[in-house]
Amino acid sequence: MSSNAIIVGAGIGGIATALRLKKAGYEVTVLEANTYPGGKLHVLNLDGYRFDLGPSLFTMPHLVTELFELFGLESNAYFEYKEKATICNYFWEDGIRFSAKSDAQTFVNQASNTFNEPAQNIHNYINRNKKKFDLTASIFLEKSLHKARTFLSKDTITAILQLQKLDVNRSLHSINQNSFKSEKLIQLFNRYATYNGSSPYKTPGIMSMIPHLEMHYGTFFPKGGMHSISKSLYALAEAEGVQFKFNEKVEAIRIKDKKAIGVRSEKQLYDADIVVSNMDIFPTYKHLLKRQKHPEKVLEQERSSSALIFYWGLATQSPELDLHNILFTDSYEKEFQAIFKDKTVYEDPTIYINITSKEQPQDAPKGHENWFVMINTPSNYGQDWNQLKSQARKQIIAKINRVLKMDIAPLITTEFVLDPQGIEKNTSSYRGALYGAASNDKFAAFLRHPNFSNRIKNLYFCGGSVHPGGGIPLCLLSAKIVSDLVPKPKKNA
Repeated sequence: MSSNAIIVGAGIGGIATALRLKKAGYEVTVLEANTYPGGKLHVLNLDGYRFDLGPSLFTMPHLVTELFELFGLESNAYFEYKEKATICNYFWEDGIRFSAKSDAQTFVNQASNTFNEPAQNIHNYINRNKKKFDLTASIFLEKSLHKARTFLSKDTITAILQLQKLDVNRSLHSINQNSFKSEKLIQLFNRYATYNGSSPYKTPGIMSMIPHLEMHYGTFFPKGGMHSISKSLYALAEAEGVQFKFNEKVEAIRIKDKKAIGVRSEKQLYDADIVVSNMDIFPTYKHLLKRQKHPEKVLEQERSSSALIFYWGLATQSPELDLHNILFTDSYEKEFQAIFKDKTVYEDPTIYINITSKEQPQDAPKGHENWFVMINTPSNYGQDWNQLKSQARKQIIAKINRVLKMDIAPLITTEFVLDPQGIEKNTSSYRGALYGAASNDKFAAFLRHPNFSNRIKNLYFCGGSVHPGGGIPLCLLSAKIVSDLVPKPKKNA
């Protein structure tokens, strides 16, 4: 008989794990409570507008295309994307604007001119970021941090010998503050803490390697929008024989003699040789592993930030905006204090605007644009989200009007709103946190739940709430780590 694998959850990490285990020789079944695949990578079609509901930034595309290549397929026949010359457009209240280019030399030259920052300072910063990535990628991103063999490798020894270069004992803000004279350039690089839902004033300085990923690998737009990533991988998995069962909620992971033997859904029992949970690690333990000992220290970690997102159809064209746009707050420090300490929405929030109709005009009616307007918020701790949404909507509109010299309220033709409660309900993300645990600690990488269980044999974990972290690239890497940990399937009898 063939070896069977059950995956709980059809998020991007679950689909990627299914593909890798199928390639390894397992018969794979994916159970998903929702009626659709993709998890946060979903889509909203409303009144002639198309919106990507979840992640909006696409980088490291090779992590997607290599899944097609595993099966000997040319990825561009199934999944297409194009590189962006502009990473993001930045706006400040005092009228300063900066269009960040993906080419490193162009970025350095233009940033030096815009922010009156010596070009050598920016060069040095970018080079240090590259060194951090080169020293740590094979350790923190590509392997389990919870296996001894990872720490006995040559790469790990090399990294330890150069530990001072990783800046783990200083905050990202401290590193940026010591690197630049310009407060605006400091703020621009501080924002990369939000890529893992953390505060630049708390997250370790090693996180400065994140902008290196954008410049080294580039930023891209997938044809069909971000939803096409999960859509194409789901189609590939189905074509390769992975079985998907939607609208089927898993109620428990079945354990016998300290070994995972399958799952119980609301419809039936499933036997399996391997069980992988792509569900957020908190509800995995609280709902699916109720009788097992819980790793309380891991589960009690501070949650990452969440988001409040307004999906607006606008009857306008905005030539000064691009695919990715940021309108900065005047006080980043107060904004992150509001999010992580006060657990509320800051009165002058930083606003992110994503407009896919800039790349795909068919995403909006002619002469219109589809605006994905997001602010960072605390996770859901029982706040009055109706009141916070109403307040934030007014503040966001007022800020856009001031900074972009617009009057957008009369231009909004349609609206959909997603808050932390909705994110939690739709994706089972504990408290609606976008990235699981926050990285507001130098030991955060080691405190994330491993991709396997120390106590239960044949039980594994993938997705954004476990190692190596949240976001599309890291979810895809979690699938790769799981596939390396899972034993080879038994041969057919």
